[in-house]
Amino acid sequence: MKGILRPNAVVLAENAVLPGKNLILPAPNQFTHQLTRSQPYYFNEPQRATRPDGEFPTGTKVVLLVYSGGNYCRVADGRGLYVAVRYDSLKEL
Repeated sequence: MKGILRPNAVVLAENAVLPGKNLILPAPNQFTHQLTRSQPYYFNEPQRATRPDGEFPTGTKVVLLVYSGGNYCRVADGRGLYVAVRYDSLKEL
């Protein structure tokens, strides 16, 4: 068609897709904790990960959902991301 420019097709990296098991809908709107420092997060077990799946900035509010002792816990943020972060980076609200 004359006058229409189409962008080139791009294939996204494998890590660009959010796993369904790591998304909570509807996203939480009440939070129990806040991050005291910027913190990498992991979709799967952090001990087996080669690199983080993302990073929360300092001050991010989260809901603590699972903590069984140890270094890591499972939280959800305001977008509904269900991820693992270091437990010692949390401060109770």
